[in-house]
Amino acid sequence: MTDPIMMKLNIDPLLWQALQEDISSEDITTNSVMKEYRKGEVQLICKQDGIIAGLPVFQRVFELLDDSAEFRFSVKDGDCVAAGQQMGVVTGDIRALLSGERTALNYLQRMSGIATYTNSVVKLLEGSGTTLLDTRKTTPNMRIFEKYAVRVGGGQNHRYNLSDGILLKDNHIGAAGSVAKAVQMAREYAPFVRKIEVEVENLDMVREAVEAGADIIMLDNMTPEQMKEAVKLINGRALTECSGNVTRESIKDILAVGVDYVSSGALTHSAPIMDISLKNLHAI
Repeated sequence: MTDPIMMKLNIDPLLWQALQEDISSEDITTNSVMKEYRKGEVQLICKQDGIIAGLPVFQRVFELLDDSAEFRFSVKDGDCVAAGQQMGVVTGDIRALLSGERTALNYLQRMSGIATYTNSVVKLLEGSGTTLLDTRKTTPNMRIFEKYAVRVGGGQNHRYNLSDGILLKDNHIGAAGSVAKAVQMAREYAPFVRKIEVEVENLDMVREAVEAGADIIMLDNMTPEQMKEAVKLINGRALTECSGNVTRESIKDILAVGVDYVSSGALTHSAPIMDISLKNLHAI
C-alpha cells in the first residue's frame, strides 16, 4: 500500500472519486471561513481500542489536496491502539485539512474496523492449523482497501477478482451439467498453472469433486458433522475450505473440523468501523 507506483495507478483514481463525491463543486463551509491559505495542524485521535489500518491511504487523501502536507505518525499499520491515544499530527493548508477530513477518516475508520474484526477472528483460530481468508463480498470500489485491511489484521486474501482464480460455484456447476463436467471444462480452458476450486454442498458432490481431480474443495453451508465427514472422505487428496455464514460467533464450531482454510465474508461486509477523529485544529 506504500508502493508509489501502485498508489498512483490503483489508489489515486479511487481517492479522487471519493473526494469528488464529497466536493462536487466547492466546500462551501470551508470557503466561507477560510478564504485564503493558512497553515495549520490537527491531531489524529483514536477513540476506541483496535488495530489501525489505512494510514498511507489517510495520508494520501490530504496529499492530493495539498502536496506540501506533512505527517507525524506515532503508530503504523498493524499496531494495537487504545481509546484516547493520539496517533499523529497532520500539518498543512487548513482548507485542505477541513475539506479532506471526512474522506480521509472514512477510509481509515473502515479499514481499521476490518483489521480489528479480522484480528479477533484470527485469534480464535490460533493453534487450529486453519487459515482465515476473506471473500469477494466487498464494498464496490473498496476492494483494494478492504482486502489490504484483512491482511493487516492477520488474515489472508482469497482470490482478488474473477480473473484471479477458478472457483466453480453452484451455478457454474449447473451451467456445465455436473461437477465432473465443470472441472473437465475448466482444466481444458485454464492455464495449467491455475488451481481449480469447487464449491460443494453435500457428500455426493464431495466424492465427485475428488474423483474429478479438484485442487481445492469448498464445503459450503455444511454442518460441522458433515464437514468432518467430508474432510475424512477427501483424505488429503485436495485442500479443504469451509464457507457459508462464517462469523466470529460461529467460528468455534469449525475449530475441530480440520479444514485447511475458512473463508468469511463477514470480515468485510459486517465489520463495524473503528471510531477515529481529527481534533484540535488550529493555525500555526
